[in-house]
Amino acid sequence: MERIGVLTSGGDAPGMNAAIRAVVRAVVARGVGVFGIRRGYQGLIEGAIEPMNARSVSGIINRGGTMLQTARCQAFHDAEGRARAAAQLRELSIEGLVVIGGDGSYRGAQALHAEHGVACIGLPGTIDNDIGGTDYTIGFDTAINVAVEAIDRVRDTAASHDRIFFVEVMGRHSGYIAMMCGLAGGAEEVLTPEEPTDIPALVAALRRSRDNGKRSMIVVVAEGDDAGNALQVAKRVAEVSEFTDTRVAVIGHLQRGGSPTAFDRVLAGRMGVRAVEALLAGEAGKMVGVRGLELVLAPLSDAWEQRGRFDPEYSRIARVLSV
Repeated sequence: MERIGVLTSGGDAPGMNAAIRAVVRAVVARGVGVFGIRRGYQGLIEGAIEPMNARSVSGIINRGGTMLQTARCQAFHDAEGRARAAAQLRELSIEGLVVIGGDGSYRGAQALHAEHGVACIGLPGTIDNDIGGTDYTIGFDTAINVAVEAIDRVRDTAASHDRIFFVEVMGRHSGYIAMMCGLAGGAEEVLTPEEPTDIPALVAALRRSRDNGKRSMIVVVAEGDDAGNALQVAKRVAEVSEFTDTRVAVIGHLQRGGSPTAFDRVLAGRMGVRAVEALLAGEAGKMVGVRGLELVLAPLSDAWEQRGRFDPEYSRIARVLSV
């Protein structure tokens, strides 16, 4: 293999730049040509492809977002769009592709590999930590640390005013961020998409906390909770209880930006090097994951077929610690 491309796709995640840097420098270290593809699959179809070298990725390890940018590409869902993308790669003699993103990005990579023989390796880049084949995704650690810092700040003002705060974090389909930052932030209740939310039960829990002497409380709400977002949950609680003087804080996309943590930088570096080594060893149609302390290769399809299940043990621990 003489030329390898790298792109980022889907939602951005802190640590993507560290992953790009690792891929580029690992390729350069092996004496192979490397190309950056801008705006994900959209840029691949349009031919937004440029050669890179070790200096192309200087000074980006500490930066959030992705220097290659990203985009949602509807055209890549069609066979014609994927054929155009493959043609762009063939024109530049790019034989291998590292795709950094989530399961949607992996589905595109698998289709490109199956239909056109492009050797693809995936790196898990998503703050939600919601894909199979890996214990952790690049960006998750940063996202929960940002959320925990916000919860710590909210708790200060909640305590000052004896109020309940409903703090909304990202997680449309996954409650990992909510549960982890809820545990780390000492939240009284955590609402996630994986577990049905019972508003009367939530009110009863808040009353127990108040009766136990708590004057202020934090409820962490994943944006995809079945009872609604934080604003909707707060409104429903107020409608059926005496808890009417509440406040809502939506952390939102702050969790995606900013400098990645050391954990995410190290994870991205390890995975980036492993992805390049896998391509050069003839591997394709696989993703790099981490299980325990070890890096592993798994089929791209594991991302959606073996999606990690939410562990209810976290909910139990959170309730034990909220007394």
